[in-house]
Order: sequence, then structure tokens, then C-alpha cells
Amino acid sequence: MQKGKASADELISLILQGIEDVKGHDIVLLDLREIENTVCDYFIICNGTSNTQVNAIVGSIQKTVSKAIKDKPWHIEGQDNSEWVLMDYVNVVVHVFQKQIREFYDIEGLWGDAKFTEIESSVNQ
Repeated sequence: MQKGKASADELISLILQGIEDVKGHDIVLLDLREIENTVCDYFIICNGTSNTQVNAIVGSIQKTVSKAIKDKPWHIEGQDNSEWVLMDYVNVVVHVFQKQIREFYDIEGLWGDAKFTEIESSVNQ
């Protein structure tokens, strides 16, 4: 499997679609390209309401990306308890949280220099 055959924009779009398909909440895209020494170009952060929904979001992202561009995450971490699942697509890293865990770790606060884009969601908060 080749990495990088899909553009970052295409990958981001597919990931966002996967999140939307199972009603993920509070979706934010962080553009890290202007920050030195980052491990990737983008973070996508969202949350679910339970470990079941977090797992559903992760599964939906994998299925959507795999079906469209035959790509899969280089690494996934955190599926044991599904409070915070990290999906590493190399240049795009997805963080899927349960709400209280997201608030505790405050990834957005840690990456305050990044360019933030809140993604309008069809989910009523």
C-alpha cells in the first residue's frame, strides 16, 4: 500500500464524512503546517457521547477512507477503553474523544498556535 497517493484535502474530506455519518460532535480541524517540528500537517478532533459512539466514529472513518482511496491508518491507539482514540494517517492525525476526556486533555489549548477551523455539523449539540 502506498502512502500519500491521496491529497491531504481528499483525506480530510473523507475523514470528516466518516465522522458526520455517525454524528460525531464538535469537529475541529487544526492546521499545523505553520508550526515548526510537528509530527503531522493536520489534526482532526471530535468527540462522541459514549465509548460505543467513539468506536462507531473510528469504524466509520476507517470504512469511508478505505472504500474511497484504499488507505488505512498507519497506527491506531486507544481502542481498549475508547475514551481517546488516536488514528494516525501519517500527515493527518485524528483524535476521537469522549467529551469529558477531550475537555481534560485540551488538545486545542496545547496547539493554540495552529489555525483552527470549526466544522459545521448537522448534529444538534
